Amino acid sequence: MSPDASQLAERLARQIHASGPISVAEYMRLSNLEYYAKGTAFGVEGDFITAPEVSQMFGELIGLWLTDQWMRMNRPDNCHYVELGPGRGVLAADALRCMARFEFEPRITFVENSEALQEVQTAHVQSAQIIVDIDELPDDGPLLIVANEFFDALPVQQIVATHSGWRERVVATGKAGQFMAMPGTAPMDNLVPSDFRNAPPSSIYETSPDTGTVMYEIAGRLARQGGAMLVVDYGYLLPGLGSTLQAVKNHQQVDPFENPGECDLTAHVNFLEIANLARMRELRVSGPVEQGAWLKELGIEARASQLAVASPERADEIMEARDRLVNADQMGSLFKVLAVSSTDWPTPEGFVSLRPEL
Repeated sequence: MSPDASQLAERLARQIHASGPISVAEYMRLSNLEYYAKGTAFGVEGDFITAPEVSQMFGELIGLWLTDQWMRMNRPDNCHYVELGPGRGVLAADALRCMARFEFEPRITFVENSEALQEVQTAHVQSAQIIVDIDELPDDGPLLIVANEFFDALPVQQIVATHSGWRERVVATGKAGQFMAMPGTAPMDNLVPSDFRNAPPSSIYETSPDTGTVMYEIAGRLARQGGAMLVVDYGYLLPGLGSTLQAVKNHQQVDPFENPGECDLTAHVNFLEIANLARMRELRVSGPVEQGAWLKELGIEARASQLAVASPERADEIMEARDRLVNADQMGSLFKVLAVSSTDWPTPEGFVSLRPEL
């Protein structure tokens, strides 16, 4: 290890030396646990900027979407606003401010295990109850759930094709002490879909057991309690081959195996898996559709114009933020929006006139 190696890097190196390589999924889980514990990831001064940090318009339109669901459901008085991994609480603050204009004031629950981020979140939304596990979600009313850039941070299991069959990709240490990914020894062929079994050596198939666990539990809650969920993330519509694991530090992509715990590790989200898990619970699935098209359907153009008129000195800044959220060469196409909802809840807005991609 280098003299400036993090404590996590040193712990992982000792663990690997004592017990052998660890899976990529475990490496990602431990790295992100350490990284988010610091609470410094988000915003211009952090390592990356999420849509709520780009503009208040993003959270406001989500607030309108949730309010529309509530109003068309005859305004149930026991709804819960739930956000998974709420970052600094900016999205929730914008959404809830918008919802309050329509006298919709749900009880608020954040799912967050970083104590540092919990402090920041409660500064933005003082009335939020914070829990660390989805098993603790309230069970006494409908749930309106937002998962913005949540699933991409969950660990991915990588399975790599070798001349001897498919093996789990693991993290080991090289002669110089650096971390490196390599095939493990245990056969994993049964976890690879038949369509990919004959792929050439070095092909990588990804899956996320944690995503399956979380989504299946949440879908069960929605089926029992009623409500709706929005998933906004970057990802793919159909499974394929290739590693999507990436790391970001200081707004730049870096080597994911270089400084564990010092950068944000993410992987693309399998929207088909999320949709199918919802369907297994007999929920309605809407989308996914591109974020830019969805925001336009919800009225981002009109909202941007309103903000620009109200603050003409910021008009250029507001329009640049709108472009960043909706343009295809920025966040508009890369990010997708998927909704799942109880079948007795209203068909959600923003999807009907757009052709669902799954």
